[in-house]
Amino acid sequence: MARAMQTSTQTPTAQPPPATRLLGRLLQDRSALSLLLANLATIVVALIEGWSVGPLMWIYWAQSVIIGAFNVARILSLDEFVTTGMTINDRSVKPTRAVQRQTAIFFAIHYGFFHLIYLLFIGSLAGPPPSDALTIGVCIVLFLANHSYSFRRNRDEDRRKKPNIGTIMFSPYARIVPMHLTIIFASAFIQHPAALVFFVLLKTAADLVMHAVKHRPEKTSNLPG
Repeated sequence: MARAMQTSTQTPTAQPPPATRLLGRLLQDRSALSLLLANLATIVVALIEGWSVGPLMWIYWAQSVIIGAFNVARILSLDEFVTTGMTINDRSVKPTRAVQRQTAIFFAIHYGFFHLIYLLFIGSLAGPPPSDALTIGVCIVLFLANHSYSFRRNRDEDRRKKPNIGTIMFSPYARIVPMHLTIIFASAFIQHPAALVFFVLLKTAADLVMHAVKHRPEKTSNLPG
């Protein structure tokens, strides 16, 4: 009886804080580490080249386009999916190949138009792309490599379950909006390189957090890699 009472009064093992668990998952995630590397390399290049926020806005715009392109490929690569809560012309739809193609086309047009307007905005705010296009291109290729790896991982996960195609269609916006709001805010207030690094680190943190949300072991929200 005494032993039973002693067992029942034992304190449950304390769970690490959510931030600690998040950091642990990121450190074990090759895709997250490559994303971190691409962001850190961009920061280093920006400091070496003495960039303002303008070149960074072009790089992150290109990253957003890459995210969208891989999301179209992800939608089209789905073998099985669900359409729970999804409607077309106010009507519920079934998970057919026709719906899959319509979803990919709608997303490509909507997302593409969003980035066309955003491109004009960057052109008016940051000016034309800088002359050191090769250096900017290298940074963009780093993000391309990261999101290519993440796409393959997402595709493998999608084949083990039935993701919601509607959630996949809209989820890139949850990924890119915080990222670009940070940079736009930075462009309005940054006057010192240290401040530039601070805001780019905030962008990197938003990038990694949304990546971790996508790949957490619980039910996911199908955010893009």
